[in-house]
Amino acid sequence: MMDLSQEEWTEQLENDDNAVILDVRTPEEIEEGYIPNAIKIDIYLGQEFIDELEELDKSKNYYVYCRSGNRSGQACAIMNSIGFENTYNLEGGFMNWEGEVAE
Repeated sequence: MMDLSQEEWTEQLENDDNAVILDVRTPEEIEEGYIPNAIKIDIYLGQEFIDELEELDKSKNYYVYCRSGNRSGQACAIMNSIGFENTYNLEGGFMNWEGEVAE
């Protein structure tokens, strides 16, 4: 896992043909907006969260975010423990996001 600043995350994401954006916030938080094209899997689902992760392509590079960067860091650690090699945590999370937002 690598923690990336907003700028690093955006720049690396734009240049990554193998990128997947993963939003690990709750449905209520997602209603406030989300980063376009993000896959949404709530980390609070526990085992169901892990089950849904297991269905993802582990060869992809995952750019993970939550509200503040804390849960996404935990999500990256979980992903690494089950075989994902490239996970990138968005420092500061969606609260500090300055890029495009979908609703």
